[in-house]
Amino acid sequence: MTREPRSLLFPKARGIVWRLPVPAPPTTHGFKYRLVYVVDGARVVGFDNERGKGDHCHLDGKEFPYRFATIDQLIEDFIKEVDKRRTR
Repeated sequence: MTREPRSLLFPKARGIVWRLPVPAPPTTHGFKYRLVYVVDGARVVGFDNERGKGDHCHLDGKEFPYRFATIDQLIEDFIKEVDKRRTR
C-alpha cells in the first residue's frame, strides 16, 4: 500500500489509490482514492470517495455523484475530464 501522490500523465495532476481492509461506507468496493487536477491553485477536476460521502467528482467547482466500476475506469474517466479542460 502506497500513499505517496504520484503524477499521472499531466504535470498538474496527482492521484493516490489504496486498498482498504474493509470498504469505507457508503462505498462497497474496498478502495480509497483521490485524484486531482489543479490549475493556478484551484481544483478543476477531482475524483474522490470521502468517508460518508461516497464516490463523487468535482468538475469546474461543482460536485457530482460518480459511479465507481474499476480502478482502470476511474483513471480513464479522470483523464478524459482533464483532457476536456486542457483543450479549451
